[in-house]
Amino acid sequence: MYYRVNYIAKGIKQNKIVEALNSREASQLLKKELKNAIVTKVEKASAPADEMITNFINNLKLMGAKNMPESEKIGAIRQIAVMTDAGLPIHDVLEDIVENNDNKVVKEVFGSVANDINAGKSMSAALEPHADKMGHIVMAMTALGEKTGNFPEAYHKLADILENMRENKEKFKKAMRYPKIVTVAIIAAFVTVIMAVVPKFRKIFEELHADLPIATKFLLSTESFFRNYGVLIIVGLAVVFFAFKFFYKNNLDFRYKIDKFTSNRKLYLIGELVYLSNMYNFTLVFGALIKAGIPVSEALVASIKVVDNLHIKKKLEIINTNIGRGVSLSKSFEDTDLFENMSLQMVRAGENSGQLDAMLEKVREYYNMKFQNLIDNLSAYIEPIMLAMIAAVVLLLALGIFMPMWDLGKAAKG
Repeated sequence: MYYRVNYIAKGIKQNKIVEALNSREASQLLKKELKNAIVTKVEKASAPADEMITNFINNLKLMGAKNMPESEKIGAIRQIAVMTDAGLPIHDVLEDIVENNDNKVVKEVFGSVANDINAGKSMSAALEPHADKMGHIVMAMTALGEKTGNFPEAYHKLADILENMRENKEKFKKAMRYPKIVTVAIIAAFVTVIMAVVPKFRKIFEELHADLPIATKFLLSTESFFRNYGVLIIVGLAVVFFAFKFFYKNNLDFRYKIDKFTSNRKLYLIGELVYLSNMYNFTLVFGALIKAGIPVSEALVASIKVVDNLHIKKKLEIINTNIGRGVSLSKSFEDTDLFENMSLQMVRAGENSGQLDAMLEKVREYYNMKFQNLIDNLSAYIEPIMLAMIAAVVLLLALGIFMPMWDLGKAAKG
């Protein structure tokens, strides 16, 4: 994160943008750089312009880079789990993956990891340079396997988690296929009519000087707007898309506002989807780590990393802060305002009975059940919206084109 550090040096008030993990570190970094500076105030700030430009260029380069396919990643992890469980050295397993895989990214990543392990590094340290391709869950479960000494079991569980998450993504994509096709068809039909049909009617209407309905005037104005500014509209949409993507990745304040909006459960469908998917991922990993015997604080840090939504992530961080002050886990969960009453009751029961891992599994199942139910019925929820869109477009085109045709006879006589 970036912080604006206000300070006094040689009697002059100045400020400087510092990149640090928190405000305290930002203050320390400035004092280390300027020995006699007196820090007066530290506040959050956006990245400097030159830094944003550099990030933008780097992002453009990364867009061309290929990511590791999810199926290849899961297959490699499953192979590591099975072969290390059979007693084979991890280095030999990694070399076997590299030799028998055709994917260039898999070869590059696991080849590099194998070389680093051969040089004496641990598995987690060797994977660190490839964390962006492997993901937070892989890093957390790798560390778990090293800490517990049961690496194969950790990777078996990791493969199951990734497989579960991939299935949910595939189900979501399948559910969204119908709305996407319908939306594209509606837009294509509307644009085709506007650009190909309306111009022909324009000449007829202008020659007859007919008194046109509001719907027809709207279609004619839209056609004129598209004809004059069509290229600018396409360029503008492309610029807005890439600018949104860039600021979402590089500006924490902007990302937080967007994530807060999309995770609002009052937002039809989207809010509930974002909320349930993030809560399911969190409880999935957190429950697995607690069951493996990882301390609650460490398990929370690793589990929060798999949450994509920044707003939900910030709220979940409250849990670790409260636990550090001696607050119970159930009360810490309650303070986030994220967990439903049933989930809180199960966590509370798990704490009191000493079966927290079992109750966390029930919480995971609860969120998974709600998430699966939402995805399974997604098409049914979206269908009324699609029908309303189709009806609106058809009605507009019918009123805009066919209504004047009915009056052309009167207009010709006049």
